[in-house]
Amino acid sequence: MNDFEIGMEDLTTPANLRAYAAELLGTMLFVLMGTAAIIVTGGSDLVAIALAHGLAYGMMVYLTSNISGGHINPAVTLAMIVTRNIKVMPGVIYIGAQLAGAAVATGLLYLILFNAVGENPTNFGAHSISTGALGNGGGFLLELALTFVLVGVIYATVISKQGMGHMAPLAIGLTLALITFVAGPLTGASVNPARTFGPALVSNHFDSFWVYLAGPALGAIAAGALWHHVVLPAQEADTAEDEEAA
Repeated sequence: MNDFEIGMEDLTTPANLRAYAAELLGTMLFVLMGTAAIIVTGGSDLVAIALAHGLAYGMMVYLTSNISGGHINPAVTLAMIVTRNIKVMPGVIYIGAQLAGAAVATGLLYLILFNAVGENPTNFGAHSISTGALGNGGGFLLELALTFVLVGVIYATVISKQGMGHMAPLAIGLTLALITFVAGPLTGASVNPARTFGPALVSNHFDSFWVYLAGPALGAIAAGALWHHVVLPAQEADTAEDEEAA
């Protein structure tokens, strides 16, 4: 796509309907598994939490990549809209499906595990800023930077013609695990507004919520813009040179 396409005519095509369902289901399962790891470990086992989030995300990308592209993250979808890899209105519905999937996931955990965790809403994986370590401003910058890394890896392994093919979801999942090791104790390592939204909605824990919307959104846009305006033209130029040499 060379220009922004609204895509109203494509909203209800069978392929897009399957894609919306895939994004809802994939995000639901990712949030379910990631937040369940927080609940069963009491939020104290960073290794288990990081691996659960990374492996779950990689698995869901594998599961949905051939149906919806495997976004499982509103920030990723926003970047794809900006770089014209998805039309605007289908992308907006992707984001709605992802947020709905996250809310369903946390609702299911509430029903399944309520007796095990009591009435403490923070046990459902709601994110919060470590105010003693960095505060809202630092949290915003950290979420922005780490989302930039995650989305950059997604473009390099999935969108790029020189990507990793079937190995891309593994690289993406390991990247999220590493991000969680780094930022888990500081911001909860969201880099995904849907992952923050589900627990926040169910637990009514919206403290610093803007950090988890603005940081990932701007980080994703920056990564997509860098790829679209710098990396992609360089790759196309290299490909043209190789073809001329051949």
